[in-house]
Amino acid sequence: MILFPIAKINLGLHVLNKRPDGFHEIESCLYPIPLCDILEIIPAEETIFLQTGIELPNSNEKNICVKAYDLLAAKYNIPPVYIHLRKQIPIGAGLGGGSSDAAFVLKGLNELFSLNLSNETLETLSAELGSDCPFFIKSLPCLVSGRGEILSPSSIDLSGKFLVLINPNIHISTKEAYALINPKQPVGDLEAILSDKQNDWKSTLVNDFQTPIALKYPIISETIDFLYENGAYYAAMSGSGSTVFGLFDFAPPAEIRIKKAALFIGEL
Repeated sequence: MILFPIAKINLGLHVLNKRPDGFHEIESCLYPIPLCDILEIIPAEETIFLQTGIELPNSNEKNICVKAYDLLAAKYNIPPVYIHLRKQIPIGAGLGGGSSDAAFVLKGLNELFSLNLSNETLETLSAELGSDCPFFIKSLPCLVSGRGEILSPSSIDLSGKFLVLINPNIHISTKEAYALINPKQPVGDLEAILSDKQNDWKSTLVNDFQTPIALKYPIISETIDFLYENGAYYAAMSGSGSTVFGLFDFAPPAEIRIKKAALFIGEL
């Protein structure tokens, strides 16, 4: 079985407060984008995990794909599998690649072993693996709240727009990102802001992580300015960084790829 875990961008991200459980209360809009990893899952004599492509930072922690398998195996007694993850979505980049990989492992195992679990059940299970994981079960535009696991469908539609992703090769951990910000109540209502004209987003749609992270890593703000200079109607950092994205009404200039080695340029 071959699966293609996709990435996401955040359209606005408000960090409201720190919760008693240690997580933060947030609100954001997650939007799926056509950048993906490649995931192979096949039955095996014993469970084996292999990763190729982008290397993970040195860590003794079990990969989230294996955690996803372990979670389902403990509940439904499924047999061993061989998992091969070809990593193409940058790590620590605000694109949700790890969360997507975990969610797609759950979906793949559900199909491979005919468990017949509903999307709602898979969302509940995936929330045990990470805050962004439930979004990737359906991979449809959603407003998210809580620690990111509470989903509400969004009518936002970027079809026909052009997307540019630029990753400055900076790994920003979630822990580092949250250490740089002070939670606060947002100035405006996110759903209302998203309903406004998209050309107004530049002055109204805010990612609370962007300013403090750009102060530490100026290349973030320099890249955003570059995208605006080249015609983006909205540009921002995705999630807790470090990838910057730009939205265009037209096919972006070729020099963007040449000057910034863009990770992705294409139509949504």
